[in-house]
Amino acid sequence: MGFYNDVILPRLCDLAMRNKQLQPYRERVIGAAEGRVLEIGTGSGRNLPFYRSPVTELLALEPAPKLLAMARDARHPATPVNFIEASAEAIPLEDRSVDTVVTTWTLCSIPDAAMALTEMRRVLRPGGKLLFVEHGMAPDKNVRRWQDWLTPAWKCISGGCHLNRPISTMIEAAGFRIDRVETGYMPGPKAMTFMYEGSARPN
Repeated sequence: MGFYNDVILPRLCDLAMRNKQLQPYRERVIGAAEGRVLEIGTGSGRNLPFYRSPVTELLALEPAPKLLAMARDARHPATPVNFIEASAEAIPLEDRSVDTVVTTWTLCSIPDAAMALTEMRRVLRPGGKLLFVEHGMAPDKNVRRWQDWLTPAWKCISGGCHLNRPISTMIEAAGFRIDRVETGYMPGPKAMTFMYEGSARPN
């Protein structure tokens, strides 16, 4: 799996993230970011062109070296970008040191998502916000059955992506108060396209 994970998977992730249907989500979520921003799971850098003032600094965290190299070569915003090769489960930043955390289609694939969310809460300043758009557990029983059935195999070919994580519940369990969340299916297979978009603040 070394060649697949190191060479093929990063390119597949980049290809998936080029989906034009994702752009409105990016515009809304990233458009609400401000101040010193930590982006979790920068991937190949598809979000970078969307950052604007009032973002003053962007910390782009990504654990995969190949994806991070692709992000460095991506089109960057005028905002200064500092790339960090690290895991979201152990964010190498001081407590209460960022104003906004952004996560886009990332919580599905972090091995210990609960720990990652705890880390996000730790680095957020009082009054800071978590902005998110994620796919996850659907409300429809039949769709959930498919999600549960597909996830074990899907994880093996998609870098650990879970189709069935209850995003809102996970965020709240990590000590956040959700200010806003909008859910619904985007076009595509329902098992893979139930979206959660919103914002939360540390309790």
